[in-house]
Amino acid sequence: MLKPSLQLRLGQSLTMTPQLQQAIRLLQLPILDLNAEIQEALEENIMLEVEDLPDVPRTTSDSTAEVETIKADENWQTRAAERIQDGGWNGEGRPISEYADQSGQTLREHLLWQLEMEHFTAREAVIGEALVDSINDDGYLIADTAEIVQILDEQPPVTEEEVAQALAKVQRLDPVGVGARSLSECIVLQISQLDSDTPGLQLAINIAEDHLDLVASRDYGELRRGLGTSEENLHEALALVRGCHPKPGQAVSPAATEYVIPDVFVRKIDGRWQVEVSATGLPRLSVNQQYARLLRGSSEHAVLKTQLQEARWLIRSLEIRNETLLKVATSIVSRQTDFLEMGDESMKPMVLRDVAEEIGMHESTISRVTTNKYMHTPRGVFEFKYFFSSHLSSASGEDQSSTSVRAKIRKLISAENPAKPLSDSKITNLLKNDGISVARRTVAKYREAMSILSSSDRRNRETR
Repeated sequence: MLKPSLQLRLGQSLTMTPQLQQAIRLLQLPILDLNAEIQEALEENIMLEVEDLPDVPRTTSDSTAEVETIKADENWQTRAAERIQDGGWNGEGRPISEYADQSGQTLREHLLWQLEMEHFTAREAVIGEALVDSINDDGYLIADTAEIVQILDEQPPVTEEEVAQALAKVQRLDPVGVGARSLSECIVLQISQLDSDTPGLQLAINIAEDHLDLVASRDYGELRRGLGTSEENLHEALALVRGCHPKPGQAVSPAATEYVIPDVFVRKIDGRWQVEVSATGLPRLSVNQQYARLLRGSSEHAVLKTQLQEARWLIRSLEIRNETLLKVATSIVSRQTDFLEMGDESMKPMVLRDVAEEIGMHESTISRVTTNKYMHTPRGVFEFKYFFSSHLSSASGEDQSSTSVRAKIRKLISAENPAKPLSDSKITNLLKNDGISVARRTVAKYREAMSILSSSDRRNRETR
């Protein structure tokens, strides 16, 4: 017979504090939106003020390295923020993907870019592209596996099992919940991104799978009885369900960018490439020390004490944002110095995992951080995403980036005889002679992505 007993266990757990929630959200905001939020905080919080002193740019410099890897203070806070971000939530009942891509990309472009950055096999990538093409603007898959099989013309023929496996990978892309075939599946995908220890997690999944009709009709009494749970547990689970985005694809919508303010500047100083976070457009905040001193030792003024805490959280959240941007930008620059020196043809292959492993963050976080963040370089202003491209093999054993191959294709076409334009097959052979192994259909895909006409269309245009 078992006897009741008390046991003492020592363990670690992560508490999602309001400060860390705020740090995650601010990290993903474009600089113009961030400035608007700071201005709003200044208007509402009396404890915040703008420093009059000029800002000192944070730069990377090191006497022994081309680009220094930044070591942020209080790394535990950055790691904790990373853990929460991996869960895909901002702690306020809304998915983090709500702050996703505002760079003007369509959902399809956003997904295809991630598809190229993930570790898909060539066959999985073909299936993945077909799946992405069957996802509507709301983020839902509108074709079943049998229809996807019929679309694809591969040898050997694609099976429904392969489509299901590729779909599972697509459903792990950003925004969270994309690729779902129903509202129920969409919500389950989003909730499943949370830490397994999240209160109410399994109950929320059960509700999403079988009881959304009762949630819609607000029949909470029947819902509680059917699930055999307490009112408190039901409340926790419903909070998770209500926090989901019913149309995750709408988080990625085209929006014309009127102004681009670089988030970081890259310069070559004394033969070394250095990175600094831009202070342009963002006021430098500090706590009003006069008011803070008045609150010390006082048990009154609860509202002002709350504002003081919020002011400190905001300032620290902005510091975390700058530290993370600097880490990511520094990693990119250290890998792409050849591009900065010589241009597109020297772009190195680089995927999200390369940067994620170097700075100790999750790939999905790197995807979000690099979206709508811009880098000012001597070669122009580029979105962080521009520096990422997939690997293509070469005869020398050194991989080529897809960006580099695109640049070579553009160079070959620009130098062709207009009366005898190069076909995609001819370009494929020329690249092969240059040691680059690439399929003809890949050349066609890259050419079309650069808005270059086919050889027959270029010839017809020349003869008109």
